[in-house]
Amino acid sequence: MHPADSSLIGIDLFSGAGGMSLGARRAGVTVGLAVENDPVSVHTYRSNHSDTRVLNSDIRRIDRRHLLPWFQFAHRLIVFAGPPCQGFSWSNSRTRNASNPKNWLFEEPIRIIKILKPEWVVFENVRGIVDTCGGLFLCAIRSHLESDYLLRSALINAMDYGVPQDRTRFFLVGSRSGIDFSFPPVPQADPITVDEAIRDLPSLPNGASDCWQRYGAVRPSSYALKLRSDKGGCPNHLVTKNADTVLRRYAHVPQGGNWECIPRQLMDNYKNVLRCHTGIYRRLDPQKPSTVIGNFRKNMLIHPYEDRGISVREAARIQSFPDAYRFRGSIGFQQQQVANAVPPLLAESVFDSIRGSADR
Repeated sequence: MHPADSSLIGIDLFSGAGGMSLGARRAGVTVGLAVENDPVSVHTYRSNHSDTRVLNSDIRRIDRRHLLPWFQFAHRLIVFAGPPCQGFSWSNSRTRNASNPKNWLFEEPIRIIKILKPEWVVFENVRGIVDTCGGLFLCAIRSHLESDYLLRSALINAMDYGVPQDRTRFFLVGSRSGIDFSFPPVPQADPITVDEAIRDLPSLPNGASDCWQRYGAVRPSSYALKLRSDKGGCPNHLVTKNADTVLRRYAHVPQGGNWECIPRQLMDNYKNVLRCHTGIYRRLDPQKPSTVIGNFRKNMLIHPYEDRGISVREAARIQSFPDAYRFRGSIGFQQQQVANAVPPLLAESVFDSIRGSADR
């Protein structure tokens, strides 16, 4: 890695498939190091960020030896982290508490921050971290950092920054130099819709498994044009093969509807259908941003026009990944990598603001 003299140098902890890194790079940050425990996500990350050193390791094993090359850049370092968020999610009441050990993994980035003393820190998570256990975890993060960093936080909706998805995330940004950071202003533009995001991708049958698909004849939107590959098609346009029972359910759900539109006799395998949350069997409304791209198997989002689930590439478009970004592993691994990622366009907006603040 040979960063420009004036560039910020990023270290991405819990990097996953690389959504935060992609946003940071687009904003002019040189991402030098990524740490991720999942080997399939590491394969995806390396496939798309060949000039970044990636450590496939449990973050708890990362110590001073691994960080030695980065001490010389401390005054230009930006450490960013999105610790596992399932335990903070509002949809997860069972382990949304202090007894879930994964909820304490935020202490590991703090440990690394205290070793490196970077100029900037960024924490990202689901909005539920704000009030989980009465704000216990957020207060703990603040208490560890506020003596060394001027902290600013906000809940930001991705659809306000060009992402065709109603997805609110929590961001905490800290400046070691005491720079009073401001989050990016919301652009005055209509949200990008699902139709704009995916209408040019070719139609698929249930269970389509050809990883690479040529673009269809439908004219792409300006949003899609920015994401399209110059190779005439895209990878990862594949979809789970659903049972005939599931397909029959899909046929009853109108655009914007959910499981409540399905005849009860078709839902008889559920012990208590009334306990289904509103996101299950949600058919996307083509004229609105998508609902949150989450667990594919749990939510079973339905294509706006076809009686099938959404493909990995359609989900990636809705997350704002470019079509050239290739996801690795089985379809289940690909789906979860996309769902867990920070939308690159959202991350880019935050990192743009950090660079603007640093340059002032």
